[in-house]
Amino acid sequence: MDIPGIAAIVTGGASGLGAATAEALAGQGARVAVLDLNADGATALASRIGGIGIACDVADAASAAAAIATATAAHGAARVLVNCAGIATPGRIVGREGPLSLDTYERVIRVNLIGTFNMLRLAATAMSLLDPLEDGERGVIVNTASVAAYDGQIGQAAYASSKAGVVGLTLPAAREFARFGVRVVTIAPGLFETPMMAGLPEEAQKSLGASVPFPPRLGTPKEYAALAMHILANHMLNGETIRLDGALRMAAR
Repeated sequence: MDIPGIAAIVTGGASGLGAATAEALAGQGARVAVLDLNADGATALASRIGGIGIACDVADAASAAAAIATATAAHGAARVLVNCAGIATPGRIVGREGPLSLDTYERVIRVNLIGTFNMLRLAATAMSLLDPLEDGERGVIVNTASVAAYDGQIGQAAYASSKAGVVGLTLPAAREFARFGVRVVTIAPGLFETPMMAGLPEEAQKSLGASVPFPPRLGTPKEYAALAMHILANHMLNGETIRLDGALRMAAR
């Protein structure tokens, strides 16, 4: 897909992986809508890249529909959706104080999995009505999972199962949307420099980075964005989840 002039939507775009992807898209000439629960952060990032910032709760049907409508009014229907919105709330299923709160588990599932599905269903509907481009392509959806979908650690039950759901969503969505010319690809990052990681002490971050086989460091948001941009350009990437992890395989804890 040629990027200049297209409309793109990035969720979780106020920071981290989403911000880097929004910047990369804008840098190649896309009209970018930055969606985030943090409205001020979305607006600030959008002002730097010449896009539009929109407050959005991806797990809420009305909020997501309203955000897409606002983005469409400003830039036209999006041909690109990159789902980066997500949360990570740790907790053992059975901890010292008893079972994990069901509300905690449900919230992680709602944001990470239901939020991804919600945005995917709405964006794909709009993409299916667009005129086809090269190879009959109408749009591309990039989701974000995690290596935790495969290597979930103790205390990551909610996060790992939410991201495994995103992995499981990828192929059936790609198969269904093939008739529209809409591709669906998921990226499963390993240990990356994100706001989630920034909450850890510096020594802990260095230790985690050193656990990556090669390169022995944390990944950068720009490296995630580079893969997202390649997915947009390579028409044969479809229905796949790509691990972006430096050959990391997480231990049990």
